[in-house]
Amino acid sequence: MAAEYPLPAMLSVKLNPETPLIDDFADRHIAFEGCFNFRDIGGYPAADGRRIKWGRYFRAGRQDRMTSADLERVKNLGIRTQIDLRRPDEIDHQGRGPLPELGAAYHAIPVIPPGGSDQLNQLVGDTGISGRRYLGYLEFGSETWHRLFDLFADADHHPMVLHCTAGKDRTGVSTAFLLTVLGVDRQIIEADYALTNRDVERQTDFVEREGGLGELSRETMMHHAGVPEDAIKDFLDGLTERHGGALDYLRDIGIDESTFDAVRRAFLD
Repeated sequence: MAAEYPLPAMLSVKLNPETPLIDDFADRHIAFEGCFNFRDIGGYPAADGRRIKWGRYFRAGRQDRMTSADLERVKNLGIRTQIDLRRPDEIDHQGRGPLPELGAAYHAIPVIPPGGSDQLNQLVGDTGISGRRYLGYLEFGSETWHRLFDLFADADHHPMVLHCTAGKDRTGVSTAFLLTVLGVDRQIIEADYALTNRDVERQTDFVEREGGLGELSRETMMHHAGVPEDAIKDFLDGLTERHGGALDYLRDIGIDESTFDAVRRAFLD
């Protein structure tokens, strides 16, 4: 299978000298045995010299393959809310995972509706993962983003896990919106997105060990598990061109300043 974008590399986003590189991956990444790309967005510098609180928001991939050791570990996070961005057919195939049984409230908020992947291909072409494809998510309407920000704004729903299947594309776009509202620097948003590529090899090892790669080569599996680092940049650039920026897009669809203020109170120290 030919690659549709360059194979993922380690984090290589260039930052301004004043902006520190994200060098604490080992601290923010939780290396579960059967769940990948699970990490905390805490500690990032945000608006007005504040920082995002640790242990409030975890972005992740699917959790249904968690081991018994993983379950003991995830209990300690005290997660109250699971936000599932997958399509209904993905949920039916993979299951919800263990968090509802551990007491988390479950919210299915699909970014892509049933049949939506084919619609995206018709809309933007079969581009593979790209900023153009991410912009296509917005064509499915604004309900997803309204529902997400209602949950983000209520601290009673924290700590929360937001995830899709791989925890990189739908999760990456949703997290970029949240980080923008919190006032995180654009370059850090891009660098956070690129951290996905730091867990690709471990995930590929798991798939190869547990069920085999089938007809996929190891290189192709790593390609599919990773992200092209310019995709979130192209997505945010597209929002700027079309709406004036991510924050302006959210305003355009009717998310108001009182919600933004509540989100900042809930997440920022």
